Amino acid sequence: MTQTPAPRFDGSFTQQEPIPQVGIEAALRVLQSGRIHRYNTAPDELSETALLEQEFAAQTGARFCLAAASGGYALGCALRACGLEPGEAVLTNAFTLAPVPGAIAGAGGKPVFVGVTENLTIDLDDLEAKADQARFLMLSHMRGHLCDMDRLMQICDAAGITVIEDCAHTMGAAWRGKASGRFGAVGCFSTQTYKHVNSGEGGFLITDDEEIAARAIMLSGSYMLYERHLAAPDPQVFEQVKYVTPNMSGRMDNLRAAILRPQIADLPAQVTRWNERYDTVEAGLRGTPGLTLAERPDEETYVGSSIQFLLLDWDKAAVDDVIRRCAARGVELKWFGGAEPVGFTSRYDSWRYAQSSPMPASDRILASIVDMRLPLTFSLDDCRLIADIIRSEVSAVFQAAA
Repeated sequence: MTQTPAPRFDGSFTQQEPIPQVGIEAALRVLQSGRIHRYNTAPDELSETALLEQEFAAQTGARFCLAAASGGYALGCALRACGLEPGEAVLTNAFTLAPVPGAIAGAGGKPVFVGVTENLTIDLDDLEAKADQARFLMLSHMRGHLCDMDRLMQICDAAGITVIEDCAHTMGAAWRGKASGRFGAVGCFSTQTYKHVNSGEGGFLITDDEEIAARAIMLSGSYMLYERHLAAPDPQVFEQVKYVTPNMSGRMDNLRAAILRPQIADLPAQVTRWNERYDTVEAGLRGTPGLTLAERPDEETYVGSSIQFLLLDWDKAAVDDVIRRCAARGVELKWFGGAEPVGFTSRYDSWRYAQSSPMPASDRILASIVDMRLPLTFSLDDCRLIADIIRSEVSAVFQAAA
């Protein structure tokens, strides 16, 4: 008797939706003008980049916004603008991606890692225990998971810690209705292809602090052309910083800004679509033997552009087997438990430029995290099939090991 082959997913985990047509047309106008540099404007012309900053500031409720060359640049720029001193410690998540400790090291700081919980958020008890070790926390909302932001800010305010939020995975997310990026002194966002808006590379820095904003704009390379910004402090604020702030060029250009403006306008609708996909996969995985899902608190408004699950206390061979079996059926999973960084996965002990001590409780969690992108090119039927494949393969390996 011939056995029916197991269903297979044939889609791509890296295929994004096309840039909106209105963005393509705006980009063509920029190319036809030849004025791609953000400060290369005709008399009385408002650049695409300045308009984008104004629109993103309005969407997030921030007073000031800077569009940058990348999310990583925005993070490093934020640290410098907030007054990080060379060699100074900066607290940050043990569960994050390489650009976060990279930004700290690039700005002259030393990462001090804080643990992770089973819900994939920063361990607030560990943060409280380490709060006397640094003046800064670079908080990574890793893979879109928001911690209890009320308690986090209580801890940091009590200890005099300046919070810089890495919102690369939380553009459009909120805690108790307050937008991600609006809790700390600075919020930083990414517009890299796999984020919530796509310009290939790019980023934003938002703040309500006029001196931080002025320093960031000078750092980005404004060449004393800060009056051409719309979401910026008054010109007199720049008088205090313009001669003592180095130019560390990291501006966004008008071409990328033109591509991004319609995507920013469409973001609320895109968030709804992502969450439909996330909720579909999550429902299909819930109750799978041996598989643990991160629980999302009621206070969190999330953006489900990726999903994670934990294979807690599984041995390496069994996790490898799940990854291999899912891949054979077209489902691309990433594992954060590997000894070597692979693609976009890495752990705090991967970054050997940053000293670290073993964190056994966090190591147990990191060794169990499996991660999967959910691009909007997936249909809901795709998501049901993907969940069925993962559930089937995890169950098979778990039962075989029982």
